[in-house]
Amino acid sequence: MTIYELAGRHNVPEKADADANRQLTTLDGWRRFTAGPPEPPVLLSPDQLRKLSPTDRAVYDEDRLDHHARMLVVATSFVEKTVVCGRRLVLLNRHAISARRGLMVSGLPGTGKTSAITQLGLAHELLDRARHPNVADRIPVLYITVPPAATARMIATEFACFLGLPVRGRSNMTDIIEAVVGVCTDTRTGLVLVDEIHNVSQVTRTGAEVSDTLKYFSERIPATFVYAGINLETSELLAGARGAQIAGRFTLVPTRPFPYGAEWKALVATMEGTLLLHDHPPGSLVKLDRYLHNRADGMIGALSHAIRGAAIDAILSGTERVTKEGIDAIPLDHAAETTAKPLKGAATR
Repeated sequence: MTIYELAGRHNVPEKADADANRQLTTLDGWRRFTAGPPEPPVLLSPDQLRKLSPTDRAVYDEDRLDHHARMLVVATSFVEKTVVCGRRLVLLNRHAISARRGLMVSGLPGTGKTSAITQLGLAHELLDRARHPNVADRIPVLYITVPPAATARMIATEFACFLGLPVRGRSNMTDIIEAVVGVCTDTRTGLVLVDEIHNVSQVTRTGAEVSDTLKYFSERIPATFVYAGINLETSELLAGARGAQIAGRFTLVPTRPFPYGAEWKALVATMEGTLLLHDHPPGSLVKLDRYLHNRADGMIGALSHAIRGAAIDAILSGTERVTKEGIDAIPLDHAAETTAKPLKGAATR
């Protein structure tokens, strides 16, 4: 089951460029995300394909390349758990006037943390729109990422930039915070997503100030805060008294690499079902599911990258199929490359 299918169709290069530059850290980018992806291109029959002019064929192939370039979001058990837990906290916080509970999503890179929290944001946004159809009057979700070596002012600016509020060099912290709180309160922001939270260290003065700023926002904005980051359980975010306070108020949802089993097989089948290739034998990737698990080290991000990259190569080379050799040729992240072990026995199983 997919929340958003891997899809994409663009009629002009300018639109493709605009899509490539979408950012979830702006209100416009977030609303484009919640509107969903465009319809996928239709896979033409051999007869239709032969009738295309060279220019039309190039456009058709470009549409398919863009289709495979899009990240597939699959409703894995981890995504579903994050959405359910987040929705529960939003409801529990509905009438709270202080000490609202939050959610921390933690795990290794490539295990789907950002996908999980953005799907939680999507679910919250769509529910809010169903209850309050006038979108312009409400901003149900705010999404930011924590920059490396962030300062308190940088964090406040990230909030302001999402909302489209001007931040000038002479603007002081109080002015920025008050403007953000005012807009979030007026527009009924109910969920604040803070990604890359592992960049906050409580053992440095600057990091502690960032933590205090986030805490102040959480006290002033009547919303549920969700943090996502790498290995938060052992990170410096939870160090010291400030870290203990976060640990005492935030529920932790950990993510890990997928074990080889039914859910992994379903992931492979779902991703294979999104391929738009003219000579790809259906089910051939499913037969490689154990090899793919070893190749990606159980990481959904590496699996998606390998399959989408091989599909793009298949279109560019004209082979029109994803094979084991094609996937082997796709360089993965260093972690997946160094932990993948040679399979014993048959190469495909």
